[in-house]
Amino acid sequence: MAELAGLDDPKTRAVNERHGDDHGVNLGKLRALAKRLKTQQDLARRLWETDDTAARLLALLICRPKAFERDELDVMLREARTPKVHDWLVNYVVKKNPHAEELRVSWSADPDPVVASAGWALTTERVAKKPEGLDLAGLLDVIEAEMKDARDRLQWAMNHCLAQIGIEHTEHRTRAIDIGERLQVLKDYPTSPGCTSPFAPVWITEMVRRQQDGGPA
Repeated sequence: MAELAGLDDPKTRAVNERHGDDHGVNLGKLRALAKRLKTQQDLARRLWETDDTAARLLALLICRPKAFERDELDVMLREARTPKVHDWLVNYVVKKNPHAEELRVSWSADPDPVVASAGWALTTERVAKKPEGLDLAGLLDVIEAEMKDARDRLQWAMNHCLAQIGIEHTEHRTRAIDIGERLQVLKDYPTSPGCTSPFAPVWITEMVRRQQDGGPA
């Protein structure tokens, strides 16, 4: 904890806080520290219990993802107060855990929009990598009905799922683009030069074009 405090930089903190993340540790330095510590599950649990954002990010880098029980991960997700901790928990830990599918189903139906967004993130992963057994048309029905009025993080996750369905599944592409066009979600999102807009119709079209050109998707 003392070492993390020593890495805290006011300028980094100011940038992070604009995104809702209350820590000032450069992520490159955090990863270097994690590399030095290597995997330490007990230390990871103790770091998580501090409720400090930088400590929790470090915990997620040095933990053993498959060692967590289902209920433990559910509690951790509900405790994850900041966007970066939430994202790293889902992407670095839950996706590699044997209970991921069970959590995907329960979180997707959760009344808390931040918890539900984690369920949608896991669904997007399945759309891309293991779509067998998913009701893609049913997912599009839910997105069409609920995405427009969803809270920020949940809306973002549903939009990502919409784009992924359109990119990966030709038979649903036209409908995915049509839903995006009608709902207009993230159409005006500021996009840096060289980056792809998160507006689903643009995102889908661009990724499909890259795939067809043989470039990076």
